[in-house]
Amino acid sequence: MKQSLALIVAGLLVAAPAVAQAPVRIGLSAPLSGPDAGFGQGLRQGAEQAVADLNRAGGGRPKFVLVPADRAGDARQAAATARKFAADGVRLVVGPFESVAVAAATPVYEEAGAVLVTPGATYTPLTSRSFWNLFRLAPSDAQQGRAAGVYLAKAFAGRRVAILNDRSTYGRGLAEAVAAQLKEAGAPEVLFDGFPRGTRDFGDLIGRLKAARVEAVYFGGLAPEAAALVRALREANVGAALIASDGILDPAFAALGTLGEGTVMTLPPDPPRLPDPKAGKVAARAPDAESVAASGYAAVELLAQALERARAMDPKSGRIPEGRKIAEALRSAPPLRTILGPVGFDARGDRSGGTVALRVWRRTPDGRLDYAGNEVPGP
Repeated sequence: MKQSLALIVAGLLVAAPAVAQAPVRIGLSAPLSGPDAGFGQGLRQGAEQAVADLNRAGGGRPKFVLVPADRAGDARQAAATARKFAADGVRLVVGPFESVAVAAATPVYEEAGAVLVTPGATYTPLTSRSFWNLFRLAPSDAQQGRAAGVYLAKAFAGRRVAILNDRSTYGRGLAEAVAAQLKEAGAPEVLFDGFPRGTRDFGDLIGRLKAARVEAVYFGGLAPEAAALVRALREANVGAALIASDGILDPAFAALGTLGEGTVMTLPPDPPRLPDPKAGKVAARAPDAESVAASGYAAVELLAQALERARAMDPKSGRIPEGRKIAEALRSAPPLRTILGPVGFDARGDRSGGTVALRVWRRTPDGRLDYAGNEVPGP
């Protein structure tokens, strides 16, 4: 991490003009309140520390300023935030976090010439819409689905697998990616079905699963429905293993206790901890905040380095390069150094060479359900 910051600072020193420059503003569009506030606060903590570390390095370079905006997880607010940032001339943005918010805000940022690095949006089609200004750090739903499909094809070879989803765009996208991978492996599922979010009566579905004699169930969706499904399966004495995505990484699933033990899920690799701040105490972070804090830090690193790559093309200019030049710098080789390791992006804006981990939920000594420290070998 020190090396990556040193490289950023070196670039800044080379490119910085002799005259004082106005601070470079980096917008943060995140759910700082509402149901996803834990993730939003983690992103804010990571981004704030990255800005502080860059500014503390000194060297006569322009300062960075973080401009946070709370969207409360609402897509309309994400678009409104994008318009506000555009009007204020903010051209570098961390976020939004959720896929629906990114879909609503990216066209606004594109028109304004702003570049955004989203730490969390996973909906696969986002980066297939020819947005030149969108980059994401997290593995897409398709990447998670492929990893789950490879795992199922190996771990349940010759056995009967069902694929379910919550009929949301997110859940169905995951399910379809798993199905495609199983078909490619020559082991298609015996049942593909779905149920709407909020469902609590699984009688008919359990009947179909029993009739299909399934031994494993992949579920594309979020924690509340996954938890309800597991309860229904176990109450009906169906012992099929459950495989899911990081959509179940939520207290609603952990509340299952031993009922959820053995569930396998795909998710990004465990993030590194933020470096200790140079000043002040280390802030305690909840697990959801901790899971994304490093991504918030890395997003700032990426934007800062891309800015200086673009400035190196015109070192006499004291202005922020236009967005397309910064986007080109993010896509260009070699990969940029960050707290997450080297990060590069392909032509669509997806992280190149990103990996997906598989974890299994186990009961802790105090009886809680916890996934940490129990890894299933990946594909």
